[in-house]
Amino acid sequence: MFVIDLEYVVPLEQVDALLDAHKAHLKAGHASGHFLLWGRKQPRTGGVILASGDRAEVESLANLDPFVTEGAARVTVTEIAPAFAAEGLESLLA
Repeated sequence: MFVIDLEYVVPLEQVDALLDAHKAHLKAGHASGHFLLWGRKQPRTGGVILASGDRAEVESLANLDPFVTEGAARVTVTEIAPAFAAEGLESLLA
């Protein structure tokens, strides 16, 4: 399991110009079974994606995000080993 942390490095106007491409990337990552959850940080300084797969796949997907390829965000991928999941999320422990 991985946490993909995106941090914007440009003004929000530049981020917003890439939003449609970013959303398409998220949907493709979900369709491939890698992206499980995503959302904006509050305040809006970036976003977080919860992902599964092997490290090379997840890092590749993270670096293919249009926010990253276009220089609008810096990305960090952190591996986690879930030890607990709330009821209904137990499948994330597998």
